[in-house]
Amino acid sequence: MGVYIVISVLIFIVCVLLVLVVLVQNSKGGGLASNFSSSNQFMGVRKTADFLEKTTWVLAIALLLLSMMSIFVIPRGTTKGGVNSELKQQMDDNGTKPVPFTPGPKK
Repeated sequence: MGVYIVISVLIFIVCVLLVLVVLVQNSKGGGLASNFSSSNQFMGVRKTADFLEKTTWVLAIALLLLSMMSIFVIPRGTTKGGVNSELKQQMDDNGTKPVPFTPGPKK
């Protein structure tokens, strides 16, 4: 159960970062890069766009891998006889049996 929570939190963080990185980009190549027009900038316009594109791909791949890893750590409600739903467990505890469904008359 603890690993599932950790992976869920990581998925949430990656999703938020991915949304922020995608929103910073401009579809026509501007985005964050166009805001840095001074001559003494740390990264050039092209390098900023490349960095944002690579960050987007890394975050997308990380999201895919974390989602696939979460399949293996999902907590399953197993008991002695196999997988039981919470509702069935409550009915068994109360000693009641499910009522079979009988359709009503057709109109």
